[in-house]
Amino acid sequence: MRIKDKVAVVTGAASGIGKEIARTFVREGAKVVIADLNKDGAVATAAELGGDAVARGVAMDVTNEAQVDAGIDEAAAAFGGIDILVSNAGIQIVSPIEEFDYAKWKLLLAIHLDGAFLTTRAALRHMYAQGRGGSVIYMGSVHSKEASVLKAPYVTAKHGLIGLAKVVAKEGAKHGVRANVICPGFVRTPLVDKQIPEQAKELGISKEDVIKKVMLKETVDGEFTTVQDVAEAALFFAGFESNALTGQSLVVSHGWFMQ
Repeated sequence: MRIKDKVAVVTGAASGIGKEIARTFVREGAKVVIADLNKDGAVATAAELGGDAVARGVAMDVTNEAQVDAGIDEAAAAFGGIDILVSNAGIQIVSPIEEFDYAKWKLLLAIHLDGAFLTTRAALRHMYAQGRGGSVIYMGSVHSKEASVLKAPYVTAKHGLIGLAKVVAKEGAKHGVRANVICPGFVRTPLVDKQIPEQAKELGISKEDVIKKVMLKETVDGEFTTVQDVAEAALFFAGFESNALTGQSLVVSHGWFMQ
């Protein structure tokens, strides 16, 4: 059990990738705080994973500075510190650049980048004070490496997370804190399911063609990445307790992007 008795905070963990990461971490012996905008969902997920002894649900709007600081402090108080942060909360909005609403652009960047910054800052304060190191894991995307049409703010934000991770890796090294990025391909979550009809409409093609000719076209096997695939990558980063692996990005995409 590579992360036994470690304390992890996973944002956006009431569903999808975040929930699977939380489940995997609990299975590996960690204590996990389920941080999500949907408090009821966070509390329900924590109960499902084993309740107060191993999991706790907290409400967290990652763009709200006070709420982030309070949630991270609550996690540290409940379980005795913070060892792992998984910055996973995110949304997707698709539209051509010339039609993209500025407010929606700012919202997406706020959730992905401001949220990553605020949760990182709050977690690092605890990790540095504890003196036992830590792991910061960002949920990037293949779009941290590649661009796709209709996704200007998403691609921008996901590229930005790699830059943030590199800075955290440099600054955190003397404290034993590592920072890395997971870059999944398309994972069949509600976020992706929502995109399929939206992209079909914007591109003038069928939903089936969005899946086959847009989302999975560049994979080696025409398969979606799974939430389990991504959770295993998170476990790998969280359990690798050496500065030998920091400031890196790992693509989990069925060969869509090869580096």
